[in-house]
Amino acid sequence: MLKKLTLLFLAIVCSSHSSFSQDYKNEFGFKSDNDAYLFYGQDRYYTNGLFIYFRRAIDQKKLSSNLEKLTYEISAGQKMYNPISGYRPDPATQDRPFAGYLYAGGNVNFFYKNERILKVGLEVGTVGPNALGKDAQELLHKIVGFYEINGWQYQIKNEMAVNLSTQYTQLLHRAEDKHTDFSLEGYANVGTTFSGAGAGILFRAGKINQLFNSAYTNAVISHNSKTQKLTKNEFFFYAKPQINFVAYDATVQGSLFNNDSPVTFGTKPFVFAQQIGFNYSSPRFTFDYSLIFKSKEIKSTAKAHQYGTISMYYRFGKSGA
Repeated sequence: MLKKLTLLFLAIVCSSHSSFSQDYKNEFGFKSDNDAYLFYGQDRYYTNGLFIYFRRAIDQKKLSSNLEKLTYEISAGQKMYNPISGYRPDPATQDRPFAGYLYAGGNVNFFYKNERILKVGLEVGTVGPNALGKDAQELLHKIVGFYEINGWQYQIKNEMAVNLSTQYTQLLHRAEDKHTDFSLEGYANVGTTFSGAGAGILFRAGKINQLFNSAYTNAVISHNSKTQKLTKNEFFFYAKPQINFVAYDATVQGSLFNNDSPVTFGTKPFVFAQQIGFNYSSPRFTFDYSLIFKSKEIKSTAKAHQYGTISMYYRFGKSGA
């Protein structure tokens, strides 16, 4: 898998150098989360996530003077969770519930000239057997030749999911040479599945663009751009330590209203996370790879958790066309 991903990344890099310096107003792509991307064989807790996205930039000539860019986003995704192994037929040995989460959502993203960003979103979906977590994991394990799974008969029960989210980002400092910067990031979620908040400090180093033009903030797309980018192609390392407050997590605690799930646990109220990664982006393509390390999340014998994330995006629809 690593060899295939490397070849795909090299193909993207080579093709991007032949592209003209052109802005595009649409973006389509996917993000994949999996603990297998750490390449040391674990298959536990948040074990897989797959998400697809479509984004479109609004004509920037029609925006107010202090608003650099406005984009809309629609998405769909699925998350799968299991105990320390996907084979736990005895509920007494499960240190985390089996659970699935399936949703469709939308976001409105405001990018300001002073490099402040506000993102507001809504997700609607389901937790439980209707989320098809068991079916997806069985298919995935069959395709890649993994072990037999057993234990989903004890998964979190069905519950409708309605979740609101907001995210705020603000540039704190950028070096004079424009190759490093620090930003504040914060978020808040409230809903029937996930409720909580968090804050962290983002550090970027390399060839970077302003936050309203950067692949890190999903802001490469534009429509009649107001401000020239600092660099045509981004290539940077980033790190983000973050503290999270967990108010509620239905994939661990069960239904918020009528919990009849056979296996549930309490959650740790505070979870520390450290994300490190690198990003390459041209006018047409983005490739991002990162690792996320989290402290213990569940009030059980569950351990701390780590997983990897791979994102790829393609942009189209020439700006001004």
